[in-house]
This record gives sequence, structure tokens and C-alpha cells, in this order.
Amino acid sequence: MKNHPTSSFSFSSISALAARAGLDWFLLALLGMIGLAYLWPEPGIQEGPFSLSNLANIGVSVIFFFYGLRLSGDKLRAGLSNWKLHFTIHLTTFVVFPLIILAGLQLFGTDENRLLWLGTFYVAALPSTVSSSVVMVSLAGGNIPAAIFNASISSLIGVFITPLWMGLFLSTGSADYDLGSVIGKLALQVIVPVVLGIVLNRWLGAWAERHKKALSNFDKIVILVIVYTSFCESFERRMFQSLTASDLVVLGACMLGLFFLIYALVNLASRLLGFNREDRITALFCGSKKSLVQGSVMVTVLFPDNVVGIVLLPIMMYHALQLIAASILAQSMARQASQFSA
Repeated sequence: MKNHPTSSFSFSSISALAARAGLDWFLLALLGMIGLAYLWPEPGIQEGPFSLSNLANIGVSVIFFFYGLRLSGDKLRAGLSNWKLHFTIHLTTFVVFPLIILAGLQLFGTDENRLLWLGTFYVAALPSTVSSSVVMVSLAGGNIPAAIFNASISSLIGVFITPLWMGLFLSTGSADYDLGSVIGKLALQVIVPVVLGIVLNRWLGAWAERHKKALSNFDKIVILVIVYTSFCESFERRMFQSLTASDLVVLGACMLGLFFLIYALVNLASRLLGFNREDRITALFCGSKKSLVQGSVMVTVLFPDNVVGIVLLPIMMYHALQLIAASILAQSMARQASQFSA
């Protein structure tokens, strides 16, 4: 049997190029889940104790339990002192982001695209992502303990702040929106497992660190199931009929523009505050990222089932584009650091 070195080289080159651009199997799988939901929505809309949506909810709690296992008290204490960096990151994540999108309410929040604008505002109200923020900070040569601290705290703060922001609009459009109930559900699903994991870190933390790659893959599988079930419901109710290809292109451009606008603002603030290189990198990547995990968790609590898919669309786009853009930026910073040290 003959070998085909040219084909092998071509495939390897394409895979390497995709990896450098941040296009891993997970991003492709997200697109695959949307296609599967369109072609075969029935499993995603079934109800019952063992339905995919219920299993995904259980999986979310397991994700945050494992996350707590890897979050030792030492890591939290190590990040407490650098308050200017923490303030910059969380002010950007929970105040600057939403205010920018609020400024576009009159221009983009029309009746025709109200749900897309609401989904974009939902992106702005979400906490920072944990794993990819730390990975990008590490790759670029930033302050890793501070990145771990801020990304971790951001997830917990988001349980309270995100519903508060969304309540500005959902309370008027949904009669059964109960802020206390929403926060209670999220606390039970997110904070309780995290706290339990932190308590057990002493005995199981080393095991969680050894298997962090497998746990990361578990996180992604749960997110894929949530995305599949969410889009199944939206496709079944024909929620995407009004969207055109140009709408999706404009939405993607807006998400990319939002990322670079925040990135530029954080960069400016970091320089004005006199951050060193490591802290500036941490502020840039922790302050400009948004969490698809938290977005997938909260969307099922905050929004009715029939609009979940379309509301998830902006955070999915932002997630994909932030990974690509941040990967390129982080690798560029790493190369600059190596050239400077040489």
C-alpha cells in the first residue's frame, strides 16, 4: 500500500494552522451541534428525569465541583493583595462591558432584532471565563496566580451580578422573573458545588490537577449537550426564521469589534495605572473574555426555553472569536518576550 506524504503533509499543515488560529475540535463541535439540532431536534426537546437537558444540568454542577477541587485556599490568598488589578478586571467585566452595549440600545435594540440585542447584552453581563483566561495569560507570560484568582472570583460574582443586569429587561418582559429565585437556583447549581470542591481540595486536589485535561474535556462535552438541547428547542419553534446570512455576519463583526474595543480600553487603563507587563497581560485577557460555561448555565435559568437558542448565539460567536483573537495576541506577546529576553 502506497504512502501519500503530500496528503499527510497537507493535513498536518492545515491542522497546525487551525491550532495556531485557535480553531480546535471544540469550536468545530459547537457548529456540529447546531447542525445536528437542525437536522434531528427530537432528542433535545424530550422531557423527563433522564432527558438530555436534565443530564446537562447535573453535568454543570459536576463541572463546578471539579473546578472547586482545583481551587485551593493558597491560590485564593495569593491573589488578594493586588487590589488595583482585581478592581480593573471586575470593573471592566461587570460594568464597562454592559454600559457599552446599553449605549447601543436605541440603535440596535429595535423590535426586529430585540432578541439578538438582548443576547449581546447577556454576553456583556456574563463573568470572565476561567480556563482559557488562565491559559492565555500563561502563554503570554502574565501573572498566573492573579489570573487564577480573578477568573475564579469572577465566576462567583457573576452568579449575583449577571441576573441583576438581566433583570433590567427580563423583569418587564417576563412576569415570572423572580431575582431571588434565579440567584438561588444559580447558587445551588454553581456556588454549592464550588464550595464543596474547595472543602475537598485538601484530599482530592492533587487528583484533580493530574486529570485536568480529562476534566476540561468533560466540561466541553457538557457545554455541547447544552448547546444542542438549546438549539433543538429554538429550531423546533422556528426562532431563526427571521435571521439572514448578513445578520450573522454583522453579529460576528460586532462581537469581534466588542472584543477589541474592550481590549484597547483595558490596555489603556493598565498603562495609566502603571501595571507591569505581567499584570497588564492578566488584565487584558481576564478583562476581555466572557464565559460560555456560565452563559450556558444561566441561560436556561434566566430565559424561556423557546428563546434560549437565539440568545445563546451571541455568546457562542463571542466565545469562538475571542479564542481565535486571544490566541493570536497571546502568541505574539510570547514571541516578543522571547525576543526581548534573548
